[in-house]
Amino acid sequence: MIELDNVSLGYNHRAILHNVNMKAKHGQIVGLVGPNGSGKSTLIKGIARVIDLFSGHILIDGRDIRTIKRDELARLVATVPQSPALPGAFTAFEVVLLGRTPHLGLLRYEGGNDLAIAWQAMEATHTQHFAERRVSELSGGERQRLVIARALTQQPKAMLLDEPTANLDINHQIEILNLVKSLCLEQSLTVIIALHDLNLAAQYCDWMVMLNSGNVYAEGTPPDILTAPNIKHVYGAEVCVYPHPINKLPTTLITAGENKRKMT
Repeated sequence: MIELDNVSLGYNHRAILHNVNMKAKHGQIVGLVGPNGSGKSTLIKGIARVIDLFSGHILIDGRDIRTIKRDELARLVATVPQSPALPGAFTAFEVVLLGRTPHLGLLRYEGGNDLAIAWQAMEATHTQHFAERRVSELSGGERQRLVIARALTQQPKAMLLDEPTANLDINHQIEILNLVKSLCLEQSLTVIIALHDLNLAAQYCDWMVMLNSGNVYAEGTPPDILTAPNIKHVYGAEVCVYPHPINKLPTTLITAGENKRKMT
């Protein structure tokens, strides 16, 4: 379990997030939503210890992350960053195998077990068919699945994903989130994911934390959080929210503004 207790985070002595409290459990997808600049990426960087805490505590299974060595933390928590930079000359398999780095000692090379774990991660993410292709030859959706495979190769207990569907078409968005959901359930991972698309968040998240101006505005299940008043207050947008016709989860609909384009 990941627990945040009165956590404040930021950059260059300027706090972006203030006194955040939240929990994420095994086998659960917790979605972070909120407008640009609300602190979603900052929160993920704080849990991953990319940035330092200003105050408060971040606990992983009851242990303060500041007491956990970097290599051990990488074995516990894997991060899938937004628009990750990948070495174009590497093969897909070589990139996935990098996920074994936290498990290797000084001057130790990957062995047969490491190779097997990397291949299993590629099978789980359906990336094995392009294992020998160069990263520079892959599409955006293929690269995103590859980064998730690399994260799985770390054999983590938790996974942090920062806008994993950004710049992907709807088919690849669904593909990536179906993959994350199945991995969460099958491997009992704790998943925290930042998403812009409220409809995707409603469909895939078990619990949601809505951020606004660096604070937790609301948290709960998708029906609790994704209401027209909440969205109006946090995003400043007039929307209609209806139950999905199949699963009854909240669906956010927008309408065009007053100045509609005239049809010619």
